Amino acid sequence: MHGYTDRKQDHLKRLRRIEGQVRGLQRMVEEDKYCIDVLTQVSAANRALQSFALALLEEHLAHCVAEATAKGGPEADAKIKEASDAIARLVRS
Repeated sequence: MHGYTDRKQDHLKRLRRIEGQVRGLQRMVEEDKYCIDVLTQVSAANRALQSFALALLEEHLAHCVAEATAKGGPEADAKIKEASDAIARLVRS
């Protein structure tokens, strides 16, 4: 079981909204909308993805990493490293 399993339907709903935002961007370009308006929507889609990523990371830390650290050993070290790397990728994006 993954950390997000309990909220899977909420996450899928959120991702569908983001997908709609991205499709809206495509439509805006097809309709030759003003550049700044398109960029504003790009920014909104990016914020929505970042918010989703942070929620998923929080669940991963609370479930997967916490479970591994409770057990200890090399698996705990690996999960902490994996989470640290994921956080670094999010910060750089």
